[in-house]
Amino acid sequence: MRLRTILAQVLTVVLTTLALLAAPTGVAAAAGNAAAGVIRGGDQLFSAGGRCAVSFNTMKGTQFYGIMPGHCATVGTTWFADPGLTVPVGVTETSVFPGNDYALIRYTNTSYSYPSEVAAGAQSFRIDRAARPTVGQRVCHVGRTSGLHCGVVQSVNNSISFPQGVVSGLFRSNLCAEPGDTGAPAFGGNAALGLGVGGSGNCSSGGTTFHQPVAPVLEAHGLRVGY
Repeated sequence: MRLRTILAQVLTVVLTTLALLAAPTGVAAAAGNAAAGVIRGGDQLFSAGGRCAVSFNTMKGTQFYGIMPGHCATVGTTWFADPGLTVPVGVTETSVFPGNDYALIRYTNTSYSYPSEVAAGAQSFRIDRAARPTVGQRVCHVGRTSGLHCGVVQSVNNSISFPQGVVSGLFRSNLCAEPGDTGAPAFGGNAALGLGVGGSGNCSSGGTTFHQPVAPVLEAHGLRVGY
């Protein structure tokens, strides 16, 4: 127990630093497909307060939503497709952090499409379902800084302490992450698994990433992927 407590205290600093660097104010980052009339999982959205990646697109009824980390998105935030903040695409409707770490972005721009896909450069991966991660299973994620990486799920039901409070129910992988990768969609085959909310290490020496599971979020809000 003492080793676990010490580890959690160390990770608090690293995870918080990663979260802050992931959404710098006034930084013009590459917009990816979001500037071309399509928003997929892994694409960046921009706000007056910074930027963050959409992890997965979802639907409820006929309304499209994007999921991103809650520490990125306060309720009422307007999100844009471009760093110049000229093309609005959605508004934060729900934000949960701490406890969990996710937000729901209600898409408002009907000129854009929101497929159930994850973008990785020129590649796209179809997402047909959501699944709960299991220890040992293969998992991949796409970070806007580090790109596509694959590894395995190492543990589930982890709790991590942030200065704002404890986030529980996270799963851990051996996927590396870099500052700017927050919100990286994690998936196994065609199944959405989670969204990256923090980590330690880097992609040169290796690292660990913690992910908010996506299946409980979909269930809690009546959302679906694979439309």
